[in-house]
Amino acid sequence: MPLERAPDDVEPGDLAEVPRPREATRLVGHRAAEAAFAAAIGSGRLHHAWLLGGPQGIGKATLAYRVARWLLAHPDRQQTPDDLHVAPDHPAARKVAALSHPNLVALRRHRVPGAKTLPTKIPVDAARKALDLFGATAGNAGYRICIVDSAEDLNPNSANALLKMLEEPPPRSLFLIVSHAPGRLLPTIRSRCRALTLRPLDEAEVAAVIAGFPAPFQVPDGASLARAAALAEGSVARAVAMLDPATATVVTEVETLLARLDHPDWRRILTLADKLAAREADALFETSLETVFRFVSTELDRRRAEPPARLAALVEVCDKIARAAREAATYNLDRRPLVLSLFGDLAGAVRTA
Repeated sequence: MPLERAPDDVEPGDLAEVPRPREATRLVGHRAAEAAFAAAIGSGRLHHAWLLGGPQGIGKATLAYRVARWLLAHPDRQQTPDDLHVAPDHPAARKVAALSHPNLVALRRHRVPGAKTLPTKIPVDAARKALDLFGATAGNAGYRICIVDSAEDLNPNSANALLKMLEEPPPRSLFLIVSHAPGRLLPTIRSRCRALTLRPLDEAEVAAVIAGFPAPFQVPDGASLARAAALAEGSVARAVAMLDPATATVVTEVETLLARLDHPDWRRILTLADKLAAREADALFETSLETVFRFVSTELDRRRAEPPARLAALVEVCDKIARAAREAATYNLDRRPLVLSLFGDLAGAVRTA
């Protein structure tokens, strides 16, 4: 069962009643990546830095904590393990879940006591404090482990602090770096890591993860779970969001409006634009954009036999929508015009194609 959390215990990606990656001792999928770690452990030549790349919400951090948990639970074992499972009631598992193990540090954004919001980046002071772990000898002669979740949250100074440690790693140190977009990281960080790219989960795996969440999470009925998994594009976090009634309603409305682009229903589109322009609708807006991009991808696939020139209009509209969304976020612009132009441009592009 997930640990009880204090009201001010907030981290990016938290989902109501869903275990955090460090609390989850079950891994679905990613067997090849787990086997790569197991083989490296058994060889006695575990590389000091690993870069776990792939889309958000597919289990990269869950794998990182699984590796850390096994190493902390078995500080003296050298043989190749069959898998990296550690029982939830093992002392190391409980300490990892609570981030109280003396040989583990998590470099992450989190809300400090008294703060009202999450920081937007991991500051350099937090990075230096976390990396102080590597200035001392590990207890039980085991590994000292740092999990970075995620690398995109590092600011330039904190990224450089991490780089310095990667360049001169102490003995028996391990850095597990989670990244949603490894190509955007400093090349000098990437070059010092062994890279593992994790693929999105398939629909059955997404459903299996959600079905395995412990109480108090309420597992949905089979039809709702299957629909959420089908729309999730391999991300458990996205699937859980799709189970929210408000999110599901918006997705259904966007899909309905997209299906009628030959005769756009501007009254309903305007109502949707008003809903997505609300201050608290950031998540719904992002989900709506994902639904639009999924529609365009399906449309391009359906028409793949047609001449590329006829499909160029759809691709151009996608680029325009993505740019407009970034500008709206950067400059805090009203999203209503963006939503209205989105449907207008798509209607024109579909007719052209």
